[in-house]
Amino acid sequence: MWFNRINLQIARTHLFAKKKQTAIASLGVTFGIAMFVLMISVMTGVNKLLEETQLTSTPHVRIYRDIGHERPSLLSAFNPGERNWNLVHHQKPKDEPLNLRNGLLIARSLEANPNVLGVSPQVSSQVFFNYGPAQLSGMLVGVDMEKEDRLYSVRSKVKSGSLEALMASNDGILMGKGLADKMQVKAGDKVTVTTPKGEVVLLRVIGTFQMGIGAIDNLRCYTSLQTVQKILQENTRYITDIHVKLNDLSLATPLAKEWQDRFAYRAEDWETANATILVSFTIRNIMTGVVVMTLLVVAGFGIYNIMNMTVYDKMKDIAILKATGFQGKDIVGIFISQSAFIGLIGALLGLIIGYVLSWLVSQAPFDGGEFLSIDKFPVNMDPKFYVFGLVFGILTTLLAGYFPSRKASKIDPVAILRG
Repeated sequence: MWFNRINLQIARTHLFAKKKQTAIASLGVTFGIAMFVLMISVMTGVNKLLEETQLTSTPHVRIYRDIGHERPSLLSAFNPGERNWNLVHHQKPKDEPLNLRNGLLIARSLEANPNVLGVSPQVSSQVFFNYGPAQLSGMLVGVDMEKEDRLYSVRSKVKSGSLEALMASNDGILMGKGLADKMQVKAGDKVTVTTPKGEVVLLRVIGTFQMGIGAIDNLRCYTSLQTVQKILQENTRYITDIHVKLNDLSLATPLAKEWQDRFAYRAEDWETANATILVSFTIRNIMTGVVVMTLLVVAGFGIYNIMNMTVYDKMKDIAILKATGFQGKDIVGIFISQSAFIGLIGALLGLIIGYVLSWLVSQAPFDGGEFLSIDKFPVNMDPKFYVFGLVFGILTTLLAGYFPSRKASKIDPVAILRG
């Protein structure tokens, strides 16, 4: 047996005979695990924040009329064998509508789907906000605010005003905080809006919101469906977009294809809409994995070197033990017991220090600017990191103690005593 009472007593004697050496070995494990916990918590925290910020403000499936599809040429209706026709290049649509026919019926049919979490029919239009002699471009989005809030938790993003005030107003808008700051307006102020057709309307700012994405906060304004329909001089059935959130994110691609075939409108899943962003997420995750694995490998070699020196420092003790009848497996058991103790103490201290450092970083002020609505540094203190760190610290020290002790156990004690 590797482990018995005598072997454990000898291991304890070795550990406490040279407390300074034992402390140094434990600290090598401690700092390796602490740095691992800190680095992975910070790097995954940043990645997680960016992913959540992007995905929480993006529909899983967006249904809209795509005017970019190829159109048949004016000549396609004629016999291609006929001659003397002039070719027409770059054909443009003539007054092609942007709305979805029976958009509200499509939305109701999607709501009945058990895979759908929520549906928000919308009317969106690009507009210009008059700011003195300048005109700032923006996007006016008419929604059913209760449905929109269910999809994107708009209520939690409101910085001033309230959704109830917006739903009770006929000419109110909830303005993105970035756009409101540019125009230096606040709740209660009125703004002049110019539509694509040249109509000028006066709207009242009910409040501001901040999604944490500059492309949204610097452009988007929420209002009611009826307000945008009235501004665009359209009827109450006029719908330009349908945003869908699903219970299972992985179903977005197959359902988008099914709905595109079914409704004959473009159904764009979130992966297609955010292809470039997803590539950046993948690259960041790979970089995080590389950095963490490099850190663990360096820590592992450091632990091995410390344990290797500890074993070889006890060479004379090993020779005496073998001369008094101890077998090779007893020698291995003694040093593995020491390694297990050093690994356990070092790993636990490392987890504590790593947690404290991660917590301190999470409390550090951080200005996300116009792109991130956070005031403190994002840190992901996931329990699995601590479990992995504990297992890694103990397993590494066990292996670091096993290999040199196994090698030392095979050496002739006479050769050791002779030097």
